[in-house]
Amino acid sequence: MKRSWKRPSIYYGWYIALALSITEAVSYGVMVYAFTVMIAPMEADLGWSRAEISGAFSLSLLLTGFIAFPVGYWLDRHGSRLLMTVGSIGATIMVLLWSQVDTYPEFIVVMALMGVCGAAILYEPAFVVVATWFLRKRGTAITVMTLIAGFSSTIFIPLADALLVAYGWRQAIFILGVLLGLITIPLHALVLRGKPADMGLQPDGATEAAAKQKQPDINLRAVLRSRYFWILTLAFSFSTLSISAVRVHFVPLLISMNIHPSSAALASGAIGLMQVAGRVIFVPLERRFSSKTMVIAVFLLLASAMATMLLGSAAPLIFVFVALFGMAIGAHTLSRPLIVADSYGAAFFGRISSLMVVFLTLTGTTAPFAAGLIFDLFASYRPLLFLVTALSLLAVVLTLFLPQHPLDPGQGPITRDTD
Repeated sequence: MKRSWKRPSIYYGWYIALALSITEAVSYGVMVYAFTVMIAPMEADLGWSRAEISGAFSLSLLLTGFIAFPVGYWLDRHGSRLLMTVGSIGATIMVLLWSQVDTYPEFIVVMALMGVCGAAILYEPAFVVVATWFLRKRGTAITVMTLIAGFSSTIFIPLADALLVAYGWRQAIFILGVLLGLITIPLHALVLRGKPADMGLQPDGATEAAAKQKQPDINLRAVLRSRYFWILTLAFSFSTLSISAVRVHFVPLLISMNIHPSSAALASGAIGLMQVAGRVIFVPLERRFSSKTMVIAVFLLLASAMATMLLGSAAPLIFVFVALFGMAIGAHTLSRPLIVADSYGAAFFGRISSLMVVFLTLTGTTAPFAAGLIFDLFASYRPLLFLVTALSLLAVVLTLFLPQHPLDPGQGPITRDTD
């Protein structure tokens, strides 16, 4: 008797993860990385100061963080498809309008609305979607998504520059806006779905019985009253502050240490490559260790990188810093959604994670300004390096002393099946 063989179907969550990988790469490329290329030509053409232009962009980032909580609430209740599709349409319109601005108030309004749209389509909502569709393979899915999206700057900074040279800044932004709409709108509208159950599926494609055993009973109010949540938020706030302060000031930091500007720029670019390496390394390790252990390792890696810069400016030390710092940033992006989802499950992931993002946005956007003040006060970045090293180590200590249970002694921590 001839045995029939049927190829197993691919779990639909992987199609969603792949679609989000592409849309995140394009969204960040057009809405974030292309902006850095357009600052100088906009300054020359419109007569605005660099502070005015970058200030509008900072406002956009702040609004993205502050809008995160209502976005997370919507995602938990209604899913991602409608929100991310509408967000893509809105972001496309805002980028097209950006190419046509003539006055500074117009620019402020466009950037503000772009920040609101960004809250609906950038990493945070994408993490919510992945947390909803995956459980046991959640870390792998998040890594795959961010790994592909991690090439955004590598692709879009040269592309934006080429378009700028060929057509000027207005036409370049217009073309990028069209590209954003053509890619992200159909992928969000056609590929995204609400929850696995809407398609008769379970997270990871697991059996219904297995999935039911892993569904946590979470009370949102209890989460927000728990020491666990606020200690974890504080730890990630310290690490985010450290990363943002050093990343933005890295080139002038190296120049202040008598490194040639071209070499400093090359070292800064290499950090992006090491982020990808950090995410590649993260995949096999997160399967073997708990999310708490992974977070502690990331914070230790970050502290080690900061301490390296205190040892001097020799080329080997800078190389070690770039490697450690880049890998820490890459893994940092993955570790936060992983430990939040592992601790609390997917039911309230959007609201819990997005509330944390509000605080991380505040620290991430104020850190570069604070770093500049420290340099102005001491005429050196060395005090800043001492500070961020201490904050990174404090993040390690806080994570080590997290309460044993995310909610209360009667509710044990929720962890993935790592078998």
